[in-house]
Amino acid sequence: MNSPDSTPSPAREVSPLWPSFWFDVPEEDRAPIRDVLAELLGRGVILGSEGSGRELFLLIRDHYQAHLADYLAPLGLELIVDEETPLLQARPRTEACQLLSTFSRDETLVILTLWRLWDDEQASGSAAAVIITVDDLWNRLRIFFDRIEPPEKSQIESILAKLRRHRLVRTHKPETMTHAGEMQIEILASLSRVIPFDDLEAWLQRVDLCQPALGEPALPAGA
Repeated sequence: MNSPDSTPSPAREVSPLWPSFWFDVPEEDRAPIRDVLAELLGRGVILGSEGSGRELFLLIRDHYQAHLADYLAPLGLELIVDEETPLLQARPRTEACQLLSTFSRDETLVILTLWRLWDDEQASGSAAAVIITVDDLWNRLRIFFDRIEPPEKSQIESILAKLRRHRLVRTHKPETMTHAGEMQIEILASLSRVIPFDDLEAWLQRVDLCQPALGEPALPAGA
């Protein structure tokens, strides 16, 4: 016979839509957390400066950082909570993550160029948003990768669309815009973590790997 002190506690109700190890999360927070995980696994970034992303950012920042960090860890993903930008980001740990996206050569060239432009602004101490045009980007591509034919501006637009889906950049078409090269690109801090470099020297080494050796024929675009 059980003593009064050993009465079994009622079985905890298990939901097929909720992990059993997060029993401490109240019902009203579960749907928002599901939204956060879906966005982070699908896009990699949640911008906390716009729309519903602000509420999701604050919820995770203030209450559930440890929950999400533990959840993402087995996937080889690190949770970044950037309060300055603000944003949430699931950053792949390259030594462990099996969910890494692959970028084409042209996409890699664009990302490397955007990273350098963003880093130059950070080094200058500027607190303003980093905004350039497609023309600026294309001209820098020709400077940084002088032994490669850069992608056409029409190709750059499709590349930017992919980066925008992953919330690495924002784009804006001014009312006075007369051609594609005038489209504005805002480089988000999330892009700097997609291919992080310890310093400019590490970036230069990566750039050299993308180009043919000196004396070899220049590579055509898309090669």
